[in-house]
Amino acid sequence: MRKIIFWIHLPVGIVAGLIVLIMSVTGVILTYEKQMLAWSDRGYRSEVKPGVAPSLEAILSAAQARGGAMPTAITLKADAAAPAQLAMGRESVYVDAYTGALLGKPAPETRSFFRSVTDWHRWLATAGDNRATGRAITGAANLGFLFLVVSGAYLWLPRVWGAKQLRAISWFRGGLSGKARDFNWHNVIGIWCVVPLFLIVISGAVMSYPWANALVFQLAGTPLPAPGPGRGPGAEKPKEDPVFTGADAALKNAVAQVPGWTTISFRVPGSSRGPWSFTIDEGTAGQPQKRGALTLNRQTGERQKWETFADLEAGRQWRSWVRFVHTGEYYGVAGQTVAGLASLGGAFLVWTGIALSWRRFTAWRGRRQTKTAPVGELAAR
Repeated sequence: MRKIIFWIHLPVGIVAGLIVLIMSVTGVILTYEKQMLAWSDRGYRSEVKPGVAPSLEAILSAAQARGGAMPTAITLKADAAAPAQLAMGRESVYVDAYTGALLGKPAPETRSFFRSVTDWHRWLATAGDNRATGRAITGAANLGFLFLVVSGAYLWLPRVWGAKQLRAISWFRGGLSGKARDFNWHNVIGIWCVVPLFLIVISGAVMSYPWANALVFQLAGTPLPAPGPGRGPGAEKPKEDPVFTGADAALKNAVAQVPGWTTISFRVPGSSRGPWSFTIDEGTAGQPQKRGALTLNRQTGERQKWETFADLEAGRQWRSWVRFVHTGEYYGVAGQTVAGLASLGGAFLVWTGIALSWRRFTAWRGRRQTKTAPVGELAAR
């Protein structure tokens, strides 16, 4: 059985190796994307005034005065000097959280770089209609990598259990070179990375294939959610200019809901009749278990609904976990670090695996040439 699995493991690794290497390297680069984006925008600051709280009404009034499209959401941070971020479709801008004065756009170079890396990670940098092909290739390579991780875990297990055998496959040995070094690295990195790599790869499959996504909800015993309403050109538009009086009082209630909040996102209503809707996060934005959705009555300011992660159906909880375990963010910065190291380990597994395959091929070729060489040539050798 071990020999059969090995001879499936080897060609799958060769075929999927280059794509897995690209996804692993780009995964390493994307490890601390959110932190790097925040660092690149550190120059934008609000002018803090003693006794004055951030004002949604001032932000929205300033946006109306500037004309053009209104923001769809406003995000505030617990840091009093942090700017407010306005979502404008796919774009965003920073404004003063107290006056709504325009500060500027997020650093374009940093975001362009991470967008390019993400494009390589998801679609091999394809664009337009070709993205379906790129996604199909990365999805298939990801499934191949899943098989490599599972089969590799089996192949790494020693035939005889003992301290000496476990030490040989679980820690790096010095003084090795060539095949012995590659074999040692391949085994050790595989042993230490097998669990996080399994989670990263299987969650990637869920995000790549609708059938895998549906399977998550099926295993959780939850019906698959219906697609949300569209917001394209045909979506209904408000018949009057919205009035935002009362938004600051609603924000005050939202802040009181979670005293330890880190970010609050306000969904801008499209009319003067819609409720006030907030998403309150006390984590690092990639931790859905620390996030809640608050809905307040527009007229009275009273709480209509407070939904936390624990209130979600099992299927939605599982799906959220899958989404953020892929990047490690579900477990905070420590989880991101583990995911990044596992991705780096995946890159080394591909490299050492291909090196071992090439050494095996050249050794086989050498033996074959020796067997087919004329007798005189063999004597000369």
